[in-house]
Amino acid sequence: MELRPLGATGLRVSPLGLGTVKFGRNQGVKYPQPFALPSDQEALALLDLAWDLGINLLDTAPAYGESEERLGRLLRQCRRDWMIVTKVGEAFHDGVSRFDFSAAATRTSVERSLRRLGVTTLDAVLIHSSGADQAILEQEAALPTLRDLQKAGLVRAVGMSTKTAAGGLRAVECCDLVMATYNLRQREELPVIRAAHAAGKGVLIKKGLLSGYLSDLTEVDPVRAALQLLYAEPGVSSIVIGTLNPNHLQANVAAAESVLDERCSTPMQLPTTATD
Repeated sequence: MELRPLGATGLRVSPLGLGTVKFGRNQGVKYPQPFALPSDQEALALLDLAWDLGINLLDTAPAYGESEERLGRLLRQCRRDWMIVTKVGEAFHDGVSRFDFSAAATRTSVERSLRRLGVTTLDAVLIHSSGADQAILEQEAALPTLRDLQKAGLVRAVGMSTKTAAGGLRAVECCDLVMATYNLRQREELPVIRAAHAAGKGVLIKKGLLSGYLSDLTEVDPVRAALQLLYAEPGVSSIVIGTLNPNHLQANVAAAESVLDERCSTPMQLPTTATD
């Protein structure tokens, strides 16, 4: 897969990214079927497959249980030029999520992620919103602290994983990138994607394949329909998908490549000129 610019960050990411919540957490998640956490051997095989398929983007977070720690351990055995996105603001302990957007918590979270992942710089760090997107960006210390860490060279790009369209639009104004929800059922954040594209900001898509609920739709090929919707927006940098199934990963990559090839081969339609 051809890499895409992540806005003006200087980072280039694959059109599909691999989400790793299932590497570290299977409690309090909303997937249609329960699942066991993979063994290190299974997770490493999936990472190798993802790289071979052209995926270079990994998405993780402290809220994903053991995901960061496991990734750090596994990536020492699977050294590649991965683009790693992690988050601050939410942590998951003893089956409960807790939010803290203070300066101290933000700095501690970044330093902990650096240690866990075994890197000296984090490619992108997103604020993991609790839902109060605008208040977090405007009243909490997370964003200014991330900017300070960015100036210090510990973070390359700063953004927010938002939960509202208004919050996404605010994030476009003050961040380098935004992670937005957009899929066949949830299209409220389309203005965020288009605003980010106009402003030269990066866009990551979460829940693009409806977190495993695509089978509830009536489309003949719901994966292809979902990807056609998403890739129709030039502002979309990458769609983060989460799976532990190698066959699903291969099928999703094949569908993405087919949709992208189709878009490249379709002549651009010029607007018609209205006449009286």
